[in-house]
Amino acid sequence: MNTTVQYIIIIVILVIIALAIAKSKRKDFKLEVNKLVNYLGGRDNILDYEVNKSRFIVNLKDTNVVNKDGIQKLGAQGIVEIDNQLKIILGENASNLKKYIDDLKK
Repeated sequence: MNTTVQYIIIIVILVIIALAIAKSKRKDFKLEVNKLVNYLGGRDNILDYEVNKSRFIVNLKDTNVVNKDGIQKLGAQGIVEIDNQLKIILGENASNLKKYIDDLKK
């Protein structure tokens, strides 16, 4: 019986740790989104944006204020600039990004 109780305690502890890790990653992602918005020149510089698979496509008022090095450090796999549009290759996080930026723009 003691062994069963020990296993239950271990499982409960592991579940608590897993939930804490998942919650902290969500917070980190929100912080990264805030940094990305700042690197793009702030909320007011962002005119329009969309997600296309692994790419985050953003139309900006002024691309001169964009910190491309900062965006790269956040994990962007590539950045393509065409006129006032940036295509940022982010991988799997691109789809989550739109939701968080929608929340920030409100």
